[in-house]
Amino acid sequence: MLKALRIGLVMTLFFTVLTGIVYPLGVTAAAKVLFPRQASGSLIEQNGKVIGSELIGQNFTKPEYFHPRPSAAGTGYDAANSSGSNLGPTNPALADRLTKDAAQYRRDNPDYTGPIPADAITTSGSGLDPEISPANAQVQALRVAAARGIPVAIVRRLVDEGTQHRDLGFLGEPRVNVLRLNMALDEKVPVKR
Repeated sequence: MLKALRIGLVMTLFFTVLTGIVYPLGVTAAAKVLFPRQASGSLIEQNGKVIGSELIGQNFTKPEYFHPRPSAAGTGYDAANSSGSNLGPTNPALADRLTKDAAQYRRDNPDYTGPIPADAITTSGSGLDPEISPANAQVQALRVAAARGIPVAIVRRLVDEGTQHRDLGFLGEPRVNVLRLNMALDEKVPVKR
């Protein structure tokens, strides 16, 4: 019996070290060699300073910037509290939030009278989605152009240039990274202060 117990303890220790230490360190090392940028969090730098990640949304609220999807992660875009709202379609709290978010979207984009793009008022599953749909970006282009005092055609062109198409031609949906788009705006047409 002691022999069987000893074998069980040795095997438990062996697999704990193998799967809990050796394997994760090996995968991390391989990722740092093969995909160094992604393994470091796909960080975006500007003037030598990290300003964000391509993978985690940030909250932009000024009218001269594109706004992201709403976030249900903690106090908003909090990676430590990544989650969706978990509100079902029959939950009155979801209907109230969508109504409020739709009204805010209309206030933020008063020149737009068409249907609101779904991603403009719905949260993503993680609450950290860094991208919006091209339709949402085109709606916001009117507000951004007006706030920056530039022709809307310039902003729409930046949206088109920043649109990422389906991966491999069929996976996912077209999307625009909000942080990258706002950076392109500041680079090409800085806000006049």
